[in-house]
Amino acid sequence: MTSSREELAAEIQERMVRLIADVILFNHAVSAKVGLGASDSQFMTLLQTYGPLTPRQLAEHTGLTSGTVTGVIDRLETLGLVTRRPDPHDRRKVVVTPSPEAIQEKLVPLYAEQGARMHAMLATRSVDELRTISAFLADAVGSDTNVVAES
Repeated sequence: MTSSREELAAEIQERMVRLIADVILFNHAVSAKVGLGASDSQFMTLLQTYGPLTPRQLAEHTGLTSGTVTGVIDRLETLGLVTRRPDPHDRRKVVVTPSPEAIQEKLVPLYAEQGARMHAMLATRSVDELRTISAFLADAVGSDTNVVAES
């Protein structure tokens, strides 16, 4: 029996909610293993997605206060996961830059199994299916992936 369009849409929404919950729980577990809190992990994701950001940009993305942002950056810097560097466009500002070496050493191994599972799952899909999945995910995250406001 073929599901109706509405039933399929509801099923997709339900599975997306479960996927999001699973990813959040997994990220919390990984973060705890390296001594990161939820905000710390969120900052790492933002920095890995967008590259170096100013503290103000991090605050805008997360909705956190400047004091909280400073605390998160301090913790990440203590763990060696980020550095503060002068902004090349405005030396009065700093940019928070992820440390690729520390990420490779401390975080990548914790995500290796998940990455392998994703790779194996995608290997079972046709090129057309992969295009559809990619288009769906692009739409789901929004077509404008550069949402960082200029500071």
